[in-house]
Amino acid sequence: MATRVVLATRNAGKVHELRQILAEHAADLDLEIVSVADLDGVPEVAETAVTFEGNSWLKAEAVASATGLPALADDSGLCVDVLGGSPGIFSARWAGTDLDGTERDRANVRLLLAQLGDVPDEHRAVRFRCAAVLALPDGRSAVAEGHVTGTVVREPVGDNGFGYDPIFRPDGDQRTLAQHSDEEKNAISHRGAAFRAMVPHLRELLG
Repeated sequence: MATRVVLATRNAGKVHELRQILAEHAADLDLEIVSVADLDGVPEVAETAVTFEGNSWLKAEAVASATGLPALADDSGLCVDVLGGSPGIFSARWAGTDLDGTERDRANVRLLLAQLGDVPDEHRAVRFRCAAVLALPDGRSAVAEGHVTGTVVREPVGDNGFGYDPIFRPDGDQRTLAQHSDEEKNAISHRGAAFRAMVPHLRELLG
């Protein structure tokens, strides 16, 4: 019987990506990947930590405790050099918390582009970072990280992905992440790197 693993997110874009990234490994390890959105009675978790890893721990441990199942969480964000690493852990709510989904993504992108409006191209370096945490109900856990470097372009380009993908151009590429296919993006993204690094821990703790 497959082991159920809960993705500690209600973000549809993240769930879509993680199911794709983990699909091959889930089949190999006989894991059934579900989202907290598929389960009843799982409370929202306040992201009150001050690091990506800290917020991932909060989410994974809370969901593992609430469901009695292994939980996978990630916290990720865009870190712009000229802004001292911001938006960072505040990436998802950079333009405020009163919007959801696509509207929130667009507001975040508009605000960041406005803040970087006068910054020349050579100073628009940025890093997407991701910290992933696996938490088990018995207290065992593991952490893995991933990142990808690039540049903030001046206008959103592309229709794929979510969040800041339309304004993030990876180093060595002429396209934004939103111009990549799902497979291309997952192969180079911060989230793809973090969860591929998590696979040995899944194998050790759940295999």
